[in-house]
Amino acid sequence: MPASLSYPSGEQIEISRDGHRATIVEVSGGVRTYDVDGRTLLDGYEAGELCSGGRGQLLVPWPNRLCDGRYEFDGQAYDVPLSEPDKQNAIHGFLRWESWRIAERAEDRVVMEHTLHPRAGYPFALHTSVEYGVGADGLTATVTATNVGGRRSPYGMGVHPYLLAGDAGVDDVWVEAPARRYLTVDDRQIPTGVADVEGTRYDFRRRRQVGKEAIDTAFTDVARDADGRAWVRVWSGDQTHGVGLWMDERYPFYMLFTGDTLPAREQRRRSLAVEPMTCAPNAFASGDGLIVLAPGESVVSRWGIAPLSGSG
Repeated sequence: MPASLSYPSGEQIEISRDGHRATIVEVSGGVRTYDVDGRTLLDGYEAGELCSGGRGQLLVPWPNRLCDGRYEFDGQAYDVPLSEPDKQNAIHGFLRWESWRIAERAEDRVVMEHTLHPRAGYPFALHTSVEYGVGADGLTATVTATNVGGRRSPYGMGVHPYLLAGDAGVDDVWVEAPARRYLTVDDRQIPTGVADVEGTRYDFRRRRQVGKEAIDTAFTDVARDADGRAWVRVWSGDQTHGVGLWMDERYPFYMLFTGDTLPAREQRRRSLAVEPMTCAPNAFASGDGLIVLAPGESVVSRWGIAPLSGSG
């Protein structure tokens, strides 16, 4: 592509260290690629390609769906544009198609930032920064959101990477995921309740193959390690290698998505989307996990991706 022309995802920022290499993009401030010693861990997209399926995008100031694009906050009712018109929902916030600015940059790290100014449906001012780093521990992301306005603001965020554990596709991979409960939904993917995973097709607490299961489901009540991290691990068919995504306590929810409804048929069931979320779908309306920031207040959340080897 000629230097004078822009990529669909804007500027491409490569960071690398110890065989770990990632590409961070200007549009959405998200992750386009991540590989370790030549092994691809993310099912991303080409530099000259338009991002599809939310691949690697940051979802701010809410992840997933908002029913009818409507919510109430501090006694006021608000409406935001319906970005999922077929289901009459607003989906994934405002910033996934916005340009983010490079605030700091080094060989192995970059800080992307964006200020969301008040707008119709969201009359709040929010500054978000994401510091990405790569190294022996994998790819790490530290997200800091700050209310830079003069009134309380509702906030949530998520990220939408697709994990790639091999070339065989979702049917053959093995998954370990720590949630004890999942969210039931209606036909518009809006939560209706919570159920135990025990005895259901949503129970991945012990490693098992996905097989033909079609999953587009939010999970909660997650088990964590001694460091407070919850891990979702995706293993290759022979279980010799894989990729893991961890999230800290600020992420009490995550989505698993097998990609069955992606518009491009060649992308369906190719990889597993694992989406950490600070709140539940429809949280602006339900309040489930919603973070409320006072003027000047910040909240920090961390997640990361790392290669797995051996049988685990």
